[in-house]
Amino acid sequence: MPHPMPPPSTPPVPLAALLARTDLGLRQIAGPREGVAIHWVHTSEMADPVPYLLGGEMLLTAGVHLAEVMGSADGADGAEAAGRGSAGPGTGGPDTAGPDEAGAAEPGPADAARGPGALDAYLDGYAARTVAAGAAALGFGIAPVHDTVPAALVAACDRHGLPLVEVPAGTPFTAVESAVWQAVTEARHRELTRLSEAQRALAAAAARPDPAPAVLRTLARHVHGWTALLAPDGAEHGSAGPRPTTAVRTAAARLAQVIGAGGPSSATDTLPGTSLSAYALTGRGRGRQALALVVAADPHDPPAHAIAGVAAVLLSLITGPATAHGPVTAEHSAALVRLLLGARPADVAPLLGPSLWTVVHAERRRDTTESAASLAAALGTSLVAPGAAAEPPAAARTRPGSEATAPTEAGAEATTAPGATPALRALIPADHEITAHPGWTLGVSEPAPVAELPAADRHAASALRRALAGRTALVRHRTPGPHSVTSLVAPTDARRHAQALLAPLADSPPLLATLHNWLALHGSWDRTATALGIHRNTVRQRITRIAGLLDTDLDDPDVRMELWFALRSLDRDAART
Repeated sequence: MPHPMPPPSTPPVPLAALLARTDLGLRQIAGPREGVAIHWVHTSEMADPVPYLLGGEMLLTAGVHLAEVMGSADGADGAEAAGRGSAGPGTGGPDTAGPDEAGAAEPGPADAARGPGALDAYLDGYAARTVAAGAAALGFGIAPVHDTVPAALVAACDRHGLPLVEVPAGTPFTAVESAVWQAVTEARHRELTRLSEAQRALAAAAARPDPAPAVLRTLARHVHGWTALLAPDGAEHGSAGPRPTTAVRTAAARLAQVIGAGGPSSATDTLPGTSLSAYALTGRGRGRQALALVVAADPHDPPAHAIAGVAAVLLSLITGPATAHGPVTAEHSAALVRLLLGARPADVAPLLGPSLWTVVHAERRRDTTESAASLAAALGTSLVAPGAAAEPPAAARTRPGSEATAPTEAGAEATTAPGATPALRALIPADHEITAHPGWTLGVSEPAPVAELPAADRHAASALRRALAGRTALVRHRTPGPHSVTSLVAPTDARRHAQALLAPLADSPPLLATLHNWLALHGSWDRTATALGIHRNTVRQRITRIAGLLDTDLDDPDVRMELWFALRSLDRDAART
């Protein structure tokens, strides 16, 4: 039995919220009723859907796979086509379509022993496997195969603690799926809004005359918990928020001791009703003065982790007299705060000095639990800005099972959608060596003066996208030399040519982005799908449409070269603008 993957960090949808929707008509008939959360939906008629479950799903079935066991195989033919509805292209995964389903299922209904008790045994095993795979709930559709939910399934779900929901005949599975994704989208919007507000508030607090206490107070308010700066010996150097219990304070001191003694850069602990996180301040001093930021918050509040990561970065600047690579001056701290508040790079150039800087974009992979603050320490910088995606591992890139999902290697994929805010953006002096870091994917710009940091930031983002698409630990942006082909054509002429050539795609940014990535990745369907966060079939459809709109043959290398030249001309024009 494969172990289920870690639960996703997409905002959970309470099962109770789905049950409360009168338009769906759902009814829970078995299993626990409190604290059940749904992260996504998956439809399968296989006897063993375990290989296609990630954990946290509501698994929907019309019971087609039960027909043979129950002796009603005649009702199974064409059942899905009769109106239950699939969950959209790709939602059911490879197990909802295709002629070889029965061969992939093990054990299948045909293997169940005939006679009394055969159905009970089969359904007991089905419920047990579904629970072991990490599914959050099972939805059973009434009609066209079954008139009622089998009593043996109700009993099996009660035995194994699997919430069982009856889906009435008038509710297609697509309606259930749509309701879940609508709720997920609304919850994600609330989370991102909250994180954005917290980042602005923390940056403003860091700019106050007494910044450390202000940041602690602001952090406590936004995570709805207790925050403290602790030394390795447990001494408190400031705190804010509701005073925790003695057990929580003791556990917090233990985490601060582990970090302050040269241990990991972050550590966590869980107590009843409380999640503790401790972050080593990357600018901390040595020995007994080493400080850790400790946050006690609700264990069911994932955004609190991301908000705390922002505060850890700011407190590193505020409290740390030095890092392993040199001083963190007051000017650098002020520059970071001003950048976080939205100042133009040219305005903070005098504070950062005339040196060249390298921009790094980083994305966490599934095989790491390391925080953004830990990566910042490894890179040797405190000038970092954790992004909206700075979450625990297994964050959703796009809603799994949808047309937009692109498969990647297990344990190596990034945890956010390509093109979204990366988990970390760092500003590093150009003379610092940047190497690959375990558990992270890095995109690195070329060294640039402060006035050119916006362009360097775009280059780092582009390098990160290429690294994610190619499953490479680190990709560096390289600017073409002075003798490149592009230097032979005047920028104005190149821009006019590009606009004319690509005019049929001008009103469709998705098509332009698809063409750009597809050409950059040498026509690879899979890598382009990964880079864009869409299904490979969607890439094929878009490329076919692009070829039609441009009335050209995209298999012709000369055509590809001319299109790439045009796209790069538009890129350079946008960068200059």
